[in-house]
Amino acid sequence: MMSSEEGWSVRQEGDEPVSPTGQYFNSSAMSVCVLSAFESEVPIDDSPTMDVLRNLFLPVNPRFSSIMVEDKKGEKTWRRVTVNLEDHVNIPVFPSGLTVEAYHKCTQDYLTKIGTEMMRQDRPLWEIHIIKYPTLTGEGTLVFKLHHALGDGFTLYSALFSCIKRADDPSLPFTFPSRTDGKKRELSLWEKAARSLSVGINTGLEFGWSLIKGEDDRSPIRSGDPGVEFRPVVISSLILPLEKLREIKIKVGGTINDVITGIIFLGLQLYVQKENDQSVAFNSTALVLLNTRVVNTYQSLQEIMKPNGKSPWGNQFGFLHVPLPKSYDPERVKPLDFVRQAKKTIARKKNSLAVFLNGMLLETIRKMKGSEVAAKYVHGTLRDTTLTISNMVGPLEKLEIAGHKCRSYYFMVVGVPQSLTITMLSYMGKLRVTFGTEKDFINEQRLVSCMEKAFDMMYQEARDYK
Repeated sequence: MMSSEEGWSVRQEGDEPVSPTGQYFNSSAMSVCVLSAFESEVPIDDSPTMDVLRNLFLPVNPRFSSIMVEDKKGEKTWRRVTVNLEDHVNIPVFPSGLTVEAYHKCTQDYLTKIGTEMMRQDRPLWEIHIIKYPTLTGEGTLVFKLHHALGDGFTLYSALFSCIKRADDPSLPFTFPSRTDGKKRELSLWEKAARSLSVGINTGLEFGWSLIKGEDDRSPIRSGDPGVEFRPVVISSLILPLEKLREIKIKVGGTINDVITGIIFLGLQLYVQKENDQSVAFNSTALVLLNTRVVNTYQSLQEIMKPNGKSPWGNQFGFLHVPLPKSYDPERVKPLDFVRQAKKTIARKKNSLAVFLNGMLLETIRKMKGSEVAAKYVHGTLRDTTLTISNMVGPLEKLEIAGHKCRSYYFMVVGVPQSLTITMLSYMGKLRVTFGTEKDFINEQRLVSCMEKAFDMMYQEARDYK
């Protein structure tokens, strides 16, 4: 933290308060960042970088030109500072003359390196890394490292999209897949009463369970070691066609999220089975990120920054605790059963107010004991579970950054006290599933292979299903 000679910063006029969640994510308990990587179709020309950052990126929000400071009372605020752009731009140099496969490995190692490094607190909490070497998935990679204290995925991507244009027609806005299946029918009075009763019961059960839930078992996907958030993370991914995911969805109903969650659960079971010689079924829990905003798609920066808008800037999300299904031999279980179970479990948990009660509990802890204690509570919630699953919706059209058409892009959350983080991002009819795995603990290649097998098993059963 930036401080005065007395060890604390004196609050100044113009300082803006840091949101509670922003304080949790940048505290003594944890420091959580987001890596957002854009893979270019052409070699990267870094000459427009400074102009784009100065004229498009910095004006998006004052937080990109601010540092977080703390006063004597422990209250944290954002303070505007002069930004030296050269401090935020990094262009790594790799050995020359390597193969594409070798440069792909160099890029993976570089992402592991920057994912482990702590961000300096005496400058605004963002960086850009321009990797000018080809990989198996692009001719170059542009990486934004953004501290999660700046905002959640919704607002951070809305900010990035202000610097990005449609490749086919820059004058047109991006379009995004709809998350709804049309208008919902009006419920009868009895149906409303039954739903209210169901919400009440589910809320009590889910909130109570979240309070008494213990620590997950150590397993092939959870080391459970202290300080796992400081260990290197290997980033790997696979791409699934949304068209085939929709075919599976039609067979079992539900949503694309239900389908991909089922695939992830089956893939994890296959991986655990390969890594576990004793055929033990572990108690494992996934934290599924839930957007608590009242909107379902990206909005313009004008809408986000509007006072009292529906989608204000900041962190607005909660976690659903979803237990992973247990199976001693997942290959003998019908793959689509994993989707049905995921659909049933997530629907029940969404049909409750436990997420909001947990938020109220956290706010009570913050008011009574301070943000650092609340941050430790959040850290403990993450530490005691096995993995986090987060998803974002990307545009249907190809995007372009400063003249560079984007072949694909993905994001990963780093600094989380878990051995495994899974993120999903749709783009141009495909779904990029990305895995952040604890280095030298989880075999990332085997994990990706198990996920591919889970998808193939599920798609084949869906095609044979009558």
